[in-house]
Amino acid sequence: MSVDSIFVHKMWNENELSKMVKGGVPYPMMSDAGGKVGTIYGIYDEIGGVETRGRFIIDPDGIVQGFEVLTPPVGRNVNETLRQIQAFQLVRNSKGTEATPSGWKPGKITLKPGPELVGKVWKVWTTDKAFD
Repeated sequence: MSVDSIFVHKMWNENELSKMVKGGVPYPMMSDAGGKVGTIYGIYDEIGGVETRGRFIIDPDGIVQGFEVLTPPVGRNVNETLRQIQAFQLVRNSKGTEATPSGWKPGKITLKPGPELVGKVWKVWTTDKAFD
């Protein structure tokens, strides 16, 4: 979503994104003309009429689980966004019985939250199975 029109999104997808992502982005892009949504999330610059680049991971219940806001010269990391979405989905599907350590990737060791984990997280980080 951005303050750009749907026509700008279409042109950007057809002339730029489709060259980076086969077939273009697999989801609809939305226009926030006037910055109403950006204002709610605190990223709309009213004077400039633009929104700061950011991403918000919102769960099926409408709760923001994660966000990142960057100034325009710094790009976002799509792979990190996907990793975080997968981690949030895993935790949600486990109903809180699993947690993901820093740098977790799908298929790697998860944490089992509880008193017995306190002070022992470092052990997961030092196993060969935790990261590749």
